[in-house]
Amino acid sequence: MTDKDAAKTKFVKFFDVIAEELLGELKNYHISEEAVEWYKKNLYYNSVGGKLNRGLSVLDTYRILSGKEELSDEEYSKAAVLGWCIELLQAYFLVADDIMDASKTRRGQPCWYLASKVGMVAINDAFMLEASIYLLLKKHFRGESYYIDLFELFQTVTFQTELGQLLDLITAPEDEVDLAKFSLEKHSFIVIFKTAYYSFYLPVALAMHMAGVDTEVDLKQAHDVLIPLGEYFQIQDDYLDCYGDPTFIGKIGTDIMDNKCSWVVNTALKKASSDQRKLLDENYGRKDKECEAKVKKLFKELDIEKDYFAYEEEVVAKIKTLIDQVDESRGFKKEVLTSFLAKIYKRSK
Repeated sequence: MTDKDAAKTKFVKFFDVIAEELLGELKNYHISEEAVEWYKKNLYYNSVGGKLNRGLSVLDTYRILSGKEELSDEEYSKAAVLGWCIELLQAYFLVADDIMDASKTRRGQPCWYLASKVGMVAINDAFMLEASIYLLLKKHFRGESYYIDLFELFQTVTFQTELGQLLDLITAPEDEVDLAKFSLEKHSFIVIFKTAYYSFYLPVALAMHMAGVDTEVDLKQAHDVLIPLGEYFQIQDDYLDCYGDPTFIGKIGTDIMDNKCSWVVNTALKKASSDQRKLLDENYGRKDKECEAKVKKLFKELDIEKDYFAYEEEVVAKIKTLIDQVDESRGFKKEVLTSFLAKIYKRSK
């Protein structure tokens, strides 16, 4: 087992501690055993099973900032709680998102709202996943000087993510294709707010507060690199959805048929002639393999892949420059940022 696998296994095992604490909260209210079992299933079904990159990033960042390879039991526990709080936030978003998108599967199993006897109870279950975050913060951090910072950070980032989701939903509904609503500017806002804040900035900022490396200057230094890094990650995801090898990625891309406001189609719209634009209007966002094939053929004609590779080199150069300019005098470390970039650059899945 690699060190990475061992770290993930330990983190997953820690969820049993988290779940037991949360279930204890329900039992304190003397709610029925049926409700306790329902909540337990909700927790495990929706929180465990993903890649857990966000949660593990809290631990990785704290280790770098503290300079410790091995954390004490107390340090590990606190950092792991924060990591699982992000995973609960992710679970909350996904349960709600799957209902809004009428998705069918998530992580190789039916979406929670489609699981046996769940249905629209899933809406309340999503609320309970979010509320669990604040129960855990109160239990583990109320006595810490940075408790309110953690609380406000989760609230702010949750709102930012929901803003990104709002613009995404009204710009690109699956059942109403209108490419006139699309633009690279809207795409940028959507991916920064819907993905970059909670996937990249949040785990690092949480670890920074815990490590005491949380001046406004240091938080801004982290923010100013992690937000463009998160945007690059999502554009990379958009590219892989269209151009990646499904057998290697583990899924078949659906952005074209799902009318996604992706970087690929927005770049094509910017380059397209009037005839090419007409083809996109007639075929993009249609649940039809032939339409999808026509769109992919047009992307090839426009050489969108070349544009992506040019974008990647340009943005990575900018991010490296930003990292080089980071001031480490107050305790923040460039290694936090370079480790994120190393995981992402030239990834193929």
